[in-house]
Order: sequence, then C-alpha cells, then structure tokens
Amino acid sequence: MTPDYKIRYQQDYASILFTAMTGDCEIRVDTLGAATVEQIAALAYHQVLRIEHKFSRYRTDNICYRINTSRGDTIPIDAELYRLLTYADKCYQSSDGLFDLTSGILRRAWPFDEYTSTPNEMRIKALLQLVGWQKIEYNQNTITMPPGMEIDFGAIAKEYAAGLIAQACRQLTPDLSILINLGGDIQITQPRKNRQPWLLELPVGSKQTAKTKTFELIDGALACSRQASRFAEIDGRTYSHILNPKTGWPVENAPSSVTVMAPNCIQAGSLATIAMLKGEQASEFLLSRGVNYHIEL
Repeated sequence: MTPDYKIRYQQDYASILFTAMTGDCEIRVDTLGAATVEQIAALAYHQVLRIEHKFSRYRTDNICYRINTSRGDTIPIDAELYRLLTYADKCYQSSDGLFDLTSGILRRAWPFDEYTSTPNEMRIKALLQLVGWQKIEYNQNTITMPPGMEIDFGAIAKEYAAGLIAQACRQLTPDLSILINLGGDIQITQPRKNRQPWLLELPVGSKQTAKTKTFELIDGALACSRQASRFAEIDGRTYSHILNPKTGWPVENAPSSVTVMAPNCIQAGSLATIAMLKGEQASEFLLSRGVNYHIEL
C-alpha cells in the first residue's frame, strides 16, 4: 500500500504532510536531501499509524477495546502500555485527580454536538460511579478495570507519538533538526544548525474567539489545549467540553486555550490539559511548574 503522505520542498526545508489521529500532521526536515526526507516520511507516517491503531478508542481490534470490554477480567499488557499507564498515574497524582483517563465516559451525559438542555443530575451521578483512576489495578504485565468503566488514551496518544518519532529521527539523522507536528502537538529533535527558530502559526482561543499566533520554537516541545469546536449553548450559557472528572460538569471559568512549552511533548500536553481543568487557577498552576506558556481567556 502506498503511504498517504505528500512531500513539499520549501526554500530551506522539506515539509511532509498527512492526516492521522483526527488531525492534520506535518513533519519539517531541515534539509532538501530527497533520500533523507523520504526515510523520515516513512518512519513518521508508519509510527503515527501504529500508535493510532493501538490506542484509539474508536477501534474494535486493539488493546484499548479489549480493556474497555473486559467486564472486570484481567487483561495482559505490554511494556509500552505499562509506561503510558505509569505516566497517566503520575499526571493523576500531580493534578489532584483532575487528569483522569477514565473520565471520557462522561461524554454520554454531555453530547455537545446535539445537546439542548443540561443533563439530569442523576445521570451524571450514575456515570461518576464509573470514573476514577484509582479504581484501576495494573502492573507490568496486566490491567484490571471494574465492569462498565472505560479508558481513553486520547489525552496523551498524539503527544506520546510525537516523542517517539523525535527519538527515532535522532537515531536516524542525529545531525538534523526535525519538527514533528501532530495536529498541534509538537516536538523538535534538536536546534537547527544556525539556531534559527522554527516558526509556527497556530490557532489559539475558542471557536468563537479563534485567531492565530506565531510561536518560535528552537528546541523542546509545545502543545495546546483549546475549547475549539465542541461546546454547548444552553439557555444563553456556554458550557465547555472540558469536564471535571470529580463533578461531571464542565469546568467553570476555564481559559479558551492554553499553550505550553516544555522539554518533551507528552509533558507539554498533559500540563496544558491539567491547566484547562484548573479553570481560574490555570496560570498559577503553570507558574508553579516553571514552564513557558500562553493563555487565552
């Protein structure tokens, strides 16, 4: 099967374009050497597809589906999944329980694309019984989750993939700067030789207040969490799609977008997500973590 990506040569770098993980992806390579660009294109494209296939909750043929349909049975896992679960646990602990990969089930109460009234409180309370990272038991070999619960890796899968691609690219071409952009989750392998920054025109703000902002990135990673297309307008009030896993209700006074710069993409992405969940305390939280960030209210 022919890979579904395109390569475009700019003035001083090559751009590899494809669609994956429900978004537009771009890999920028700081060279015009066609053979090297083709190698990197194939590596990045197939790595993204592998992660998407393995961790998407929309598939019925992967480990995520087996866990979510296990009905309380113990499921074997591999080392890669164990590392992701361990990272998710660290995020859960450091966010005081706000970063919770089991909270996606709350979408059943909040179908934002079609809702015209707030959910019944009893419905939310019932779903909250199926939320709680602390209810999951896992080790290096197995995972056990109570019946009815779900796990969703959407909050870390793209960021994780960006980091994996960056690592593989460093091994393949250790002297080149390569920028991996998976739908706005971005990782750079190393600075360009002249330390010229990569320029990124990225959307910030909500759907109603959307605009673009130019970010300069020399090294490290960047990720953004936004109130973009999914929200509800009910009785003149806008409800965010960012749901608090403790209450089952949208986070109040959350920023319209949070963009975080950090050493690696999975760290930047999780910090941006936690900041959104912190609502009014987003800036205070990020200041305490010592990272550069940009917030749109």
